[in-house]
Amino acid sequence: MISKQYRLDELAKQVQGEPVGQSDLKLKRLASLENASSDDIAFVNADKFLDLARSSKAGALIVTEQLRAQLQDVHQNFIVVANPYLAFAILTHTFERKHEQRGIESSAYIHPSAMISDSAYIGHFVCIGENCVVGDDTVILSHTKVDDGVEIGKQCFIDSHVTLTGECTLADRVRIHANTVIGGEGFGFAPYQGKWNRIAQLGSVRIGNDVRIGSNCSVDRGALDDTVIEDGVIIDNLVQIAHNVRVGANTAMAAKCGVAGSTVIGKNCVFAGAVGVVGHINIADNVTVTGMSMVTKSISEAGSYSSGTPMLETAQWKRAAIRFKQLADVPLTQFAKKLDHIQAQIESLESTFKLRK
Repeated sequence: MISKQYRLDELAKQVQGEPVGQSDLKLKRLASLENASSDDIAFVNADKFLDLARSSKAGALIVTEQLRAQLQDVHQNFIVVANPYLAFAILTHTFERKHEQRGIESSAYIHPSAMISDSAYIGHFVCIGENCVVGDDTVILSHTKVDDGVEIGKQCFIDSHVTLTGECTLADRVRIHANTVIGGEGFGFAPYQGKWNRIAQLGSVRIGNDVRIGSNCSVDRGALDDTVIEDGVIIDNLVQIAHNVRVGANTAMAAKCGVAGSTVIGKNCVFAGAVGVVGHINIADNVTVTGMSMVTKSISEAGSYSSGTPMLETAQWKRAAIRFKQLADVPLTQFAKKLDHIQAQIESLESTFKLRK
């Protein structure tokens, strides 16, 4: 495959930056400072990368004006922007290898009632059911199953072996990666006389615009109302979203998070890796939860929250665990008396020390 080349001034225009140096310099690749060659462009995001930038062989650098002034003795070609990292993010789309094919592969099965845009691509062994809709410029790769009544918007990307079921709806520019299931049956059972009685899941899943869902994720359909993923949400690999959950716009979830049923998560939240969230609670907007925390009750105010114990050397951790257990075994009133006694001893020592001075 022949790499497309871009002029320095063309790239600068895409990121609303100022080209400095050889405007017609042709660049083939976006690369790291360490591995860039003379026909690559790299970005410098902070002063701590200056030494690496000085030794880089990149043909051009994306920098702020301040960083350019510190690098102009060793480099001649720049794109000057206010935020180099944002410019880098924008240019990744320029250099990304895009799927150019259109049409339906002969091995795909499409129900006659399905409405497929002429500009969409349907890959090998894709199965699309009755009354489905696939929008303009959407790409669906091989072995994906699109069940009856599913609607997919424009410019979506559906990777291989994805299952879309439960009459779910995807808005525009949604990306779903391999082996993910959207709209699977929620985990709903009613206990009675020692048995679990299955509750049929009658709701669906609604996914907003510009949502990204990683590989091997599950987003379950609702029991009655829909599970909702609002605009701009980004979800890493191996994440479980249970039935009737609502995830607010622009929230981010890292790998291995799990959210139990009927929980409402606000806008602009950040969940680090392996966060667990119990069901039937509400989490406010602009909440950050650090890695491996367990959220057991509603959070009503924005801020950063943590739980769990940090890693210790094994023997030290065992001693700490014993002490935690001992604290739990002490009645609260007795524990409070011990704290009062310790506080009194500290105050007595402080008074004695002051008198001696």
